[in-house]
Amino acid sequence: MNKKTVKDIDLKGKRVLMRVDFNVPMEKGVVTDDKRIRAALPTIQYVLDQGASLIIMSHLGRPKGTGFEPEFSLKPAAAALGALLNKPVPIAPDCVGPDVEKMVNSLKSGQVLMLENVRFHKEEEKNDPEFAKKLASLGEIYVNDAFGSAHRAHASTEGVAKYLPAVSGFLMEKEIEYLSRATQNPQRPYVAIMGGAKISDKIKIIENLLNKCDRLIIGGGMANTFLASKGYNMAESLVEIGSIDIAKDILNKWSNKIELPVDGVAGKKDDPSTEPKVVDVQNVPAGWSIFDIGPKSVEKFGESLKSAKLVVWNGPLGMFEDTRYSNGTFAIAKLLATSGATTIIGGGDSASAVKKAGVAKQMTHVSTGGGASLEFLEGKILPGVAALADK
Repeated sequence: MNKKTVKDIDLKGKRVLMRVDFNVPMEKGVVTDDKRIRAALPTIQYVLDQGASLIIMSHLGRPKGTGFEPEFSLKPAAAALGALLNKPVPIAPDCVGPDVEKMVNSLKSGQVLMLENVRFHKEEEKNDPEFAKKLASLGEIYVNDAFGSAHRAHASTEGVAKYLPAVSGFLMEKEIEYLSRATQNPQRPYVAIMGGAKISDKIKIIENLLNKCDRLIIGGGMANTFLASKGYNMAESLVEIGSIDIAKDILNKWSNKIELPVDGVAGKKDDPSTEPKVVDVQNVPAGWSIFDIGPKSVEKFGESLKSAKLVVWNGPLGMFEDTRYSNGTFAIAKLLATSGATTIIGGGDSASAVKKAGVAKQMTHVSTGGGASLEFLEGKILPGVAALADK
């Protein structure tokens, strides 16, 4: 997928309208984690260095779409960005309208303006053409660096691109480049790891990966459903009864590629005082639930990962938020960190897991988009990516 980037277009003296993903956690009007803001900095700095003025837009949370709501204001994000750039980043009172236009028209080269939350207008999520046109009228070039929102066809992610020359930022470029490695001519051996709770959420991605990878390791809650489809009694473990037949069909078709846990770390539901114990997946004690993969499974999966040239991981292998059930996920994360493979980690819980394991920086690429990376790996065309100009 070869899309034009900010480097393929002349920015000097231009007004650049840039979509970022500043949907960041805040507390008492202060940004508590600026990771997403920092991720956009290389593109922001490049645009400014090229002598352009910059108008930044983003969403934050899920406001009602009926006007300004203080708790969803991007003002704290503007302050955090200003501190990182070491220059003032004023925030407009809205994202469209005469007052906004006035602020935009007064911008000089090298200056930045942040628009207020685009989701204060219901037209944003409806991808309303008139709203998209109003946003587009603020700039001369559109840059999308919000991969985390690229799977949504909204006015600020897809609609605007119909009215302006549209290119990707560096973060978007990096996401497309690395995720494409897993979907187009992947290095081999190629091993995929799928975790998380439910098969039903990930059937399409499982099938798409099985058509491309050499081995698929399955852990997390979804492994219980696959094991139940083999006739094992999973006791109180999370099992999607409605997906057992699907799991059986997948195993029948792809048994030569799929690896399932052979043991697990079990505990009793709703009993934090339970002392976890390692159990065989074919013999889960009555009243117990598997919450993590066990040591034999870690060893088994590790054997497949040793020879891998490419590993794509989406979804934790256990309930890693609870320290009693984090060993399996963290052990695989640490094994990947020291492997020679290209390691691509899906966003969301997978990104949190490698961060908690302390090895995020040793991964080749940690995606900034949970839902977007999932849909990309499913083989879907993301609206925010499709809207960008081809090279």
